[in-house]
Amino acid sequence: MIAFDNVAYSYGGAELLSEVSLRLTPGSFHFLTGPSGAGKSTFLKLCYAELLPTAGQVTIFDREVRSLDRDEVARMRRRVGVVHQDCQFLDHLPIAANVTLPLAVSGRDTGAQDLADLLGWVGLGHLADALPPSLSGGERQRAAVARAVITSPDIVLADEPTGNLDWEMSLRLLTLLVELNRMGKTILIATHDLNLIRTAKQQVAARVLRIKDRRIQLAGADL
Repeated sequence: MIAFDNVAYSYGGAELLSEVSLRLTPGSFHFLTGPSGAGKSTFLKLCYAELLPTAGQVTIFDREVRSLDRDEVARMRRRVGVVHQDCQFLDHLPIAANVTLPLAVSGRDTGAQDLADLLGWVGLGHLADALPPSLSGGERQRAAVARAVITSPDIVLADEPTGNLDWEMSLRLLTLLVELNRMGKTILIATHDLNLIRTAKQQVAARVLRIKDRRIQLAGADL
């Protein structure tokens, strides 16, 4: 589904990632951990061609990213949902309109019942008409999950999705991501929260990747 073959990425003359080779298989659940600045966000951006490797090959859905033109990248990204830590919304539009923006951009539509079901699933059915500034941090992150999955992606990437949340809200968000995995979605969560990882491993067969010395390795059972 996503494959890295001896990938490196450099920025400003400094190498952030080096000799990365791994596979994210369909239906798998991965965590990516490491200290701040280690390259977690960079790795996620390589996973959906926001960045291109400076060496090696990244293959997404059996296509090498350098072979994709702009339209092909756009089509590929419809199959990848991304949840950012600092999720951005259009403050003048209600949550329902913000959630459906990815469909509007691609010229697609969703039925009112499907949208209502999705907002209900993330616990925001009663806030469909609310404006983003009125939402709490946890509500914003759940809206970000809804927006990420509105296109029915095969993969969901989450970059420190619980970084600004308390533990109760973190668990609610984790529950949504675990449910998505049980629906067959591939999940990759970048986080430094080891308690979140330990909790998830009690529910799903999650593998933990760790960035250390610019390389990504499979973490041991000590987490």
